[in-house]
Amino acid sequence: MKIFHPMKRLVIICSLSLTATLFFTSPLSAAQLDSTEQAMVEYIDASNAEATALLVELVNINSGSMNFAGVKAVADILIPEFAALGFNAWWKDGSEWGRAGHLIAEHRGSGNGPKLLLIGHLDTVFEADSPFQVYEDLGGGIARGPGISDMKGGDIIMLQALRALDSVGELASMDVTVIMTGDEELSGRPLSLSKGDLIEAAKYADIALGFENGDGNWETANISRRSSSGWTLEVTGKPAHSSQVFREDIGPGAIYEAARILMSFYTELRKEELLTFNPGRIMGGTTVNHDPASNSGTTFGKNNVVAESAIVTGDIRAISPEQLQRVQQTMQALISENLPHTSATINFGDGYPPMAPTDGNRQLLAIYSQASQDLGLGVVRAVNPLMAGAADVSFTAEHVDMAIDGLGMSGSAGHTVEEDGILIALPQQAKRAALLMYRLQQDY
Repeated sequence: MKIFHPMKRLVIICSLSLTATLFFTSPLSAAQLDSTEQAMVEYIDASNAEATALLVELVNINSGSMNFAGVKAVADILIPEFAALGFNAWWKDGSEWGRAGHLIAEHRGSGNGPKLLLIGHLDTVFEADSPFQVYEDLGGGIARGPGISDMKGGDIIMLQALRALDSVGELASMDVTVIMTGDEELSGRPLSLSKGDLIEAAKYADIALGFENGDGNWETANISRRSSSGWTLEVTGKPAHSSQVFREDIGPGAIYEAARILMSFYTELRKEELLTFNPGRIMGGTTVNHDPASNSGTTFGKNNVVAESAIVTGDIRAISPEQLQRVQQTMQALISENLPHTSATINFGDGYPPMAPTDGNRQLLAIYSQASQDLGLGVVRAVNPLMAGAADVSFTAEHVDMAIDGLGMSGSAGHTVEEDGILIALPQQAKRAALLMYRLQQDY
């Protein structure tokens, strides 16, 4: 891992509350910025109305993950914006993985700074038939709209930071790759294809910056994210008349065995820090027909018949690859301790990998937090990983020296028809990101 030279900058920690009013009116500590940084701040302020107008335009385009035309329409607006900054930008069709596709942009600078990977996504959870379709200014510096904070606001923040760097002539020397996926909210399969471009970009890069909204709090950023992967437990028992249940030659049946396994998971794995494992669906009886694609199924069974089959599906969220492997091994061992005349198998599906809280990620957060303090915006602390879900940045974690996420637009009620965004976060987060990238270029 490359090491940064310590930056000798005076630290000012502003005491800011979480109220939008104080965030809006917090003065910038311009004395902490060099002339280039101050010029970037002024550019972002001067162009904020244009950036907000672009945000409104994007929010008003439905781009639910399965609305392929809408996802591409968002990309079609953004690709020329990146091209205007000197990026080679294009659309990557996603038919191979059953989704719309991705926006990819590359800028190969002439300098010796770090190779940066900037990550966003074009899709939202609100499909074409959702009642939640348009941007609405609620007043008081708050706006509501589908994907405003998750994550079209983050996409604009990324663009604004790059524009600011370009405005002072710094972007020309920088090596930057942008990946905006079209399926973050509902990933295409196989993941090896749907996330292939992101993974290859991470292998090339030194540092990954994710512009998701994290936990929605402008005082935090993500240096870790837990994994998200699935499991399917299939149990069989010996069918018989219910009056014979527990007999030595019959046993308890599949449903009792499924219950034993689930309780053993609960008992043995709860001590794992930052781990969650959730059984989300269970079916049992004489026959079980499971349809994973629709997350549904049908069962047939009678109360006077010992159950022959049971199926349970669930997920695992782990903080590191090591924890995930250890937990899967434990689960595999626990299902083998079968009750009489029962058997069980468990299969683990692929999913989002964990992004562990490494020393490199902590160092990157420290640089970002210092930039925030020098802007007069206060300390940025790490999000509790229990408060944040999986995200595309996790696919980069094992390939880069440093990674951070949550650099996007503050807001609340994501994935609901109440999703909102704090409008002042658009320029403030862009300033933080611009300073972060500038300082990385100078000090790496």
